[in-house]
Amino acid sequence: MPICRLPALPIPPTAYDAARRQFRSVEMMKLLSEIAPKSASRILGITDVDLAIPMLSFLFGQAQFDGPVAVVSLCRLHQEFYGLPEQETLLRERTVKEVLHELGHTFGLVHCNDPSCAMSLATHIELVDAKAEQYCSRCGRQLVQRFSRKEGV
Repeated sequence: MPICRLPALPIPPTAYDAARRQFRSVEMMKLLSEIAPKSASRILGITDVDLAIPMLSFLFGQAQFDGPVAVVSLCRLHQEFYGLPEQETLLRERTVKEVLHELGHTFGLVHCNDPSCAMSLATHIELVDAKAEQYCSRCGRQLVQRFSRKEGV
């Protein structure tokens, strides 16, 4: 699929939750939905702020299930968040895994039981690190089938 990089956006003031000192991912997703080009089949926001929803203490990312919008936060993917030295290669690997995960949700993929699959649920950074930078064969097949149906292939 062709991609287009859009200019950086300011974070909506309504996204900040002062009591939690975090940002509401749903507000970020609303903004992405509003600015998405009409021709875009998906829009992915990447941010460095800490994201949360009311029922969880933090999120690596969030997506509309079988919908066009996803957001990924780099905040907790950085080694520095855990008081460790910066590792740019590790940050890139973690980012790829979480982008694959959230975009997978936008194509209707659910969480996978295979801990090495990009679609496995990661509730802490060690689970992100245990994933591969790819889908397992089952999730990969599902993605191809779903994408083919949506695109009329």
